[in-house]
Amino acid sequence: MTQNIKHHLTTPLLMGYAAGTLPEAFNLVVATHISLCDECRAALAEFDAIGGETMLDASPVAMSDSAFAGTLAKIAAGDTPIVTPERNGPFPAPLAAYMTPKAKWRKIGGGVSQMLLHTGDRASVRLLKIPAGTAVPDHGHKGTELTLVLQGAFTDAQDRFATGDVEVANEDLHHTPVAEDGIDCICLSATDAPLEFSGLLPRIAGRIMGI
Repeated sequence: MTQNIKHHLTTPLLMGYAAGTLPEAFNLVVATHISLCDECRAALAEFDAIGGETMLDASPVAMSDSAFAGTLAKIAAGDTPIVTPERNGPFPAPLAAYMTPKAKWRKIGGGVSQMLLHTGDRASVRLLKIPAGTAVPDHGHKGTELTLVLQGAFTDAQDRFATGDVEVANEDLHHTPVAEDGIDCICLSATDAPLEFSGLLPRIAGRIMGI
């Protein structure tokens, strides 16, 4: 699929992922894109190598006596999920551990559905299902939004984003994404701040749905 991907992760995102400084929600989007994209996976390997060399020159840090026992306890309790490489329809393997039975599709208006995924509180992440030919309400951003296309495609003022593409939006982007005709568009979207919807009803729905 990687040969069809035109929109990739930025260098700061890849570096943040390699360094472990991104919110969990952003990590999920990055990991899912990397599972689809050879180019970004190769770039990440370079950053990982640089990080490894840096750690070799760093001073040792003492760990608590209970660190090893605590790690084993988490493994035994199943807190560290094992993700298999198989895809589940349009959903790549990194999503498997997050799509629990508690995560369900819910209508949020205009035919659009969302599935909230549980992550840390520094950012939120959700799956969005946008019917073919449907527009997401016009909105801006108070922070950063990462949107990875898993099925179908959408267009906005920036460009066309198809399966595997990732759009990085910030405070400078105000847009109205429209799902292309033919197949429903499914996206994985992470945000670290609420969106700014232009219309009254979308603003009210956004507050209720936590978007």
